[in-house]
Amino acid sequence: MSNGKIYSGVTMAGQDKLPKLPIPPLEETIKRYIRATKGLQTAAAQAKTEEVAEEFMKKDGPELHEKLKSYAANRMSYIEEFWDESYLNYEDPVVLSLNPFFILQDDPTPARGSQLIRASSLVLSALGFIHDLRTGQLPPDDVRGTPLDMFQYTRLFGTARIPTDNGCRIQSDPESRHIVVMRRGEFYWFDVLDSQHRPLLTERSLLMNLEAIIAESDKTPVNQVAQGAIGVLSTENRKVWASLRDKLNEDEDNGASLEIMDKALFVLCLDDTEPVGPDELCENMLCGTYKLDKGIQVGTCTNRYYDKLQIIVCANGAAGVNFEHSGVDGHTVLRFVADVYTNLILLFAKSINSHAGTLFKAKISPYATGGGKKAPTKGDAIEEEAEEEVDTTPKKLDWNMTPELKMGVRFAETRLSDLICQNEVRSLEFEKYGKNFITRHGFSPDAFVQMAFQATYFSLYGRTDSTYEPAMTKAFLHGRTESIRTVQPESVKFVKTFCSDAPDKDKIAALRDACKAHTNISRECSKGLGQDRILYAMYCLATQDGQKLPAFFEDPAYSRLSHSTLSTSNCGNPSLRFFGFAAVVPDGFGIGYIIKDDGLSICASSKHLQTPRFLDTLRAYLMDAQRMIVNLHREANRRPNLTFVDHHQGEVDAKTGQPLKHTRVRSMTNPSNGIDSIDDMMGGYGFFGLEDVEKVLDRESGARQVARPPVGTRLHLSNYGE
Repeated sequence: MSNGKIYSGVTMAGQDKLPKLPIPPLEETIKRYIRATKGLQTAAAQAKTEEVAEEFMKKDGPELHEKLKSYAANRMSYIEEFWDESYLNYEDPVVLSLNPFFILQDDPTPARGSQLIRASSLVLSALGFIHDLRTGQLPPDDVRGTPLDMFQYTRLFGTARIPTDNGCRIQSDPESRHIVVMRRGEFYWFDVLDSQHRPLLTERSLLMNLEAIIAESDKTPVNQVAQGAIGVLSTENRKVWASLRDKLNEDEDNGASLEIMDKALFVLCLDDTEPVGPDELCENMLCGTYKLDKGIQVGTCTNRYYDKLQIIVCANGAAGVNFEHSGVDGHTVLRFVADVYTNLILLFAKSINSHAGTLFKAKISPYATGGGKKAPTKGDAIEEEAEEEVDTTPKKLDWNMTPELKMGVRFAETRLSDLICQNEVRSLEFEKYGKNFITRHGFSPDAFVQMAFQATYFSLYGRTDSTYEPAMTKAFLHGRTESIRTVQPESVKFVKTFCSDAPDKDKIAALRDACKAHTNISRECSKGLGQDRILYAMYCLATQDGQKLPAFFEDPAYSRLSHSTLSTSNCGNPSLRFFGFAAVVPDGFGIGYIIKDDGLSICASSKHLQTPRFLDTLRAYLMDAQRMIVNLHREANRRPNLTFVDHHQGEVDAKTGQPLKHTRVRSMTNPSNGIDSIDDMMGGYGFFGLEDVEKVLDRESGARQVARPPVGTRLHLSNYGE
């Protein structure tokens, strides 16, 4: 396959048929904006916002709207450049700010769950995915037959976020053929693909490489890892990291090592510890663990490189992915990890039935060694292919640590440790019910969970704040996401009703109305008919003129809407156990959730805003909502004349005369704790009079293929299993 055909074939066949992201009429955008801001401020403030919006539609708005349409005419997407800039001009550390994570379910074959075997399986499956992607054989994404944009996949592998003095840039190498392995903060690399993107290693040979890497890296005492952990520099402020990269590039060897890092397909992080419990597992995948030994950092936070896609495997075989978010969204990475996990299941089936197939079409390279194969010698003709140089021996990247670099690493680790200590990550694996129960009772699963977040937050804080949920817009050329703003008039009415002494039927009716409204808004946003992205594009155009910013963008409602106190995302797939990310504002929560058939998996993070209490309250709400729904369903479907009331025995069966024993759904996991409602869980603050809620809410809303030089030291390989 020629280089010019990379990222073509079936994979990209539908790209030229995709429509552009639409630019809706200005009046529709402003109408959506007004609805989205109504629940975030007082009536007086909202009236002022509507006045400013009306003025905007008469003066600055139409001119900016026409300017945007002209700008978009010769571009693939009106938002792409502005959106990339918003990510790449971000100066704070990307860890605990931008990078999300996925945690995979355990290996489907328990006997293959050890760290090295799990890592080998994941790497080989990832290489199969890359092969099919680059050769154009990867089936394109679609949703119910609607083709989706595939451009983001070109920025998933062999890609790095490079810091510069003027913001960051995305660098991608479509011919990248090697991976980097991290262990105890050290870097090792070796080729894994040939020039035709076929895997160069069998599982046996890959295991040998990883075994050699661990043997070499573990010679470094744990308490000496942090002082040479170059990877922590990727957690620094981006301008600081750019300056330190310049210092690294002043040394020829260091510069060559950086190039190896930047062009790697991905980074495989092999941790030397195993997390204790799901909370620590989530923290490990999000930012690494924090652990001090006599004042020295010995946690896994030194074994990361956040400017690239990372596959992380713990000592016990637990595995996940942390990805650099500027070039790709969760849906793209989810397809990758789901396909990788699916291939593991098919490999298990193939071990039982040799005729079973695998997901990917990649064949082992004729240049591969291991598994009984012998590498070709120079002059051998292999399928009429030109000779090529491959090097699958792992090599350690050695860094020349100047005093300035040593100090940079030290300070970066200290600041990273501060960030970790300032954040907390907690998880909830709710197993009482999930998608099946929710849909059976006529609710949209995603809307149902979103309203659960709203009720939880309101019951704790007595107010509604801006909530963000991304809607995928990959049905359009180079589409990314649109903002679903969950707080709408219907959701506000729901939380007020739920946290009052209203009858259960009124609470559930309000929940239904709020869920229907959320579903409709989500559907519009997935069609590109939201308000956030188009208003942001108009804002960017307005700032380019150097003229005074329109009053519309200076109105407090605009910044209030953009301040996502609850940043949420639904990224579910049976291959995942958890999905999460950090809060995007200091006074907010980051909530990643997975809706399973019979459960919910939720990871919440915040800067110590009682995250465990938030999840406990959420659990209580979910149980109480189930109780109400079940009881109302029973009442609505009770057959008439089967019971009557006996003044001595209560309600009895009309046929037998026996007293009826009613069962109820308890509100908490432990039936013996005596807590039967969300009011108990909320410390007595679960229910207010509806009028009191209105008053409190109004009062508080007023406030807020080129030959490469040999880089690195070669490792000695022993036979696997010796």
